[in-house]
Amino acid sequence: MNNLPSFISVVFAITTIVTVALFYKACRHSKKVVAILLAWMLLQSILGLTGFYTVTDAVPPRLVFLALPALLVIVMLFVIASGKKFINNLDIKYLTILHVVRVPVELVLYWLFLHKAVPQLMTFEGRNFDIFAGLTAPLVYYFGCIKKNLSSTLMVAWNMICLALLLNIVINAVLAAPTFFQQFAFDQPNIAILYFPFNLLPAVVVPLVLLSHLAALKQLLQKQRTV
Repeated sequence: MNNLPSFISVVFAITTIVTVALFYKACRHSKKVVAILLAWMLLQSILGLTGFYTVTDAVPPRLVFLALPALLVIVMLFVIASGKKFINNLDIKYLTILHVVRVPVELVLYWLFLHKAVPQLMTFEGRNFDIFAGLTAPLVYYFGCIKKNLSSTLMVAWNMICLALLLNIVINAVLAAPTFFQQFAFDQPNIAILYFPFNLLPAVVVPLVLLSHLAALKQLLQKQRTV
């Protein structure tokens, strides 16, 4: 990973910061939320910089510490009363426009593929069509959230499609990572996520993108039931 051009790391770092900033807007400038996110980013950055994730033969795989804690928090938000209140209070406009970050993420993945840090299947030349979400997010934001010209049904459909695209690349990325359950891409495994700053993709960016979809869907479906 030392031979990577510095601009790739810079672009990804900026993308991560923008993702957190947009979610900070979505949670209506909650200082508590941004403090938790920054602390999580700091912890994951330290783990990435110290090579914690480069040990790939540990049991359980150390990669579970990248995303599992964030996923458990997301589940908790949809279960406990205070979490549900938090979800319902999120600004759907920012939950929608947040998905523009998926465009630079796709570019970074492509550059990483060119430098043999991820397999081709994780790019838009392979099995990853997630760039669709990033390219259409500004349109859905403008016509759905600002102009209010899109029905809630169309908004739900867009979120469902983009959520499926996210799950597709996440599953492929996990099964291409160098662990005992790796299923493909043995000639070029997904090693980028073992190193800083790219370990922040599964630890920070993906959970926020996932939460944005789930929260938006919850709000939209609630709106449909009350109409």
